[in-house]
Amino acid sequence: MPAPALDPEVAAYYATQSPTSDPGAYAGLLAELPKDVGGLARVVRGLMIHRVEGHQWGVPIADDRMRDDAETRYVDDILGLVAARDPGPLASPRAWSDRFVGICRDFTLLHVALLRHFGIPARLRSGFATYFSDKGFHWDHVATEYWDAERGWLLADAQIADPEHYAYGFDPMDVPRNRFIVAGQAWQAIRAGDADPLSFGLDLEDTPMLGKRFVAGNIRLDLSALNKVETLLWDVWGAGSEAGAETFMDEELPAELDPLYDRAAAVTAGPDLDFTAVRDLFTTEDRLRTPQTLRSLAPLRGPATVTLR
Repeated sequence: MPAPALDPEVAAYYATQSPTSDPGAYAGLLAELPKDVGGLARVVRGLMIHRVEGHQWGVPIADDRMRDDAETRYVDDILGLVAARDPGPLASPRAWSDRFVGICRDFTLLHVALLRHFGIPARLRSGFATYFSDKGFHWDHVATEYWDAERGWLLADAQIADPEHYAYGFDPMDVPRNRFIVAGQAWQAIRAGDADPLSFGLDLEDTPMLGKRFVAGNIRLDLSALNKVETLLWDVWGAGSEAGAETFMDEELPAELDPLYDRAAAVTAGPDLDFTAVRDLFTTEDRLRTPQTLRSLAPLRGPATVTLR
């Protein structure tokens, strides 16, 4: 049985570009691309390499690209770098040396931008994947959530749309909900005592990061992306980020913030969200809403204050 029709307001909202996902002057490069979710994911995969994949796959990555590419916030700037390094059609996979060197957010942002370009409702979701680590941890990750007329909102992961390097036993265009856990659900599991807070979030060396504060930060990222303000993953703002660059991950989240994140988790957990509640929470709660100017704790470039478009 087909899924219930998506509300026209919600469909229009997520099928149109944000200031972050808009390809701008490079929209003409998208004309000859495939128009299906999997085909577009494979296009993205052919244009990018993840920062950690260079080490994992023995692919040399220039230091400046390792440091700077993933600081590229906007799709038009990403496409500009891609086109400058290789002016060929976007559907042609790039040589490793010509690829954009990003992280999961960049694969997902470009995938979402391509889906929106062809009128497919899509959004970024911040959460935790179980399929990158065999140590019982949930790796912080970003995936595409897109609307399928038959089944409703589905998860896709353009980063793993590469059968040569990734084989997890499921279709990367239909990631099981128990393999990618959105941030609000992770918070609820922690609060219910069903999950260890320290199991959520890993750094590049598979070292656990502090749980509740880190999960709360991912709720802010997820709420922001659901409102089409797609930030970098190391952007920090709002309740629980006041500790600053040096101690952001080193102190426990104050208990008095639990009710705020309980409310935010309830609004953002799962795929079938109350669109009005998502919009209202973001627009009315100053402690969660993304400010125009924020602090970015770039792991390779260093902290900076950034004003968004």
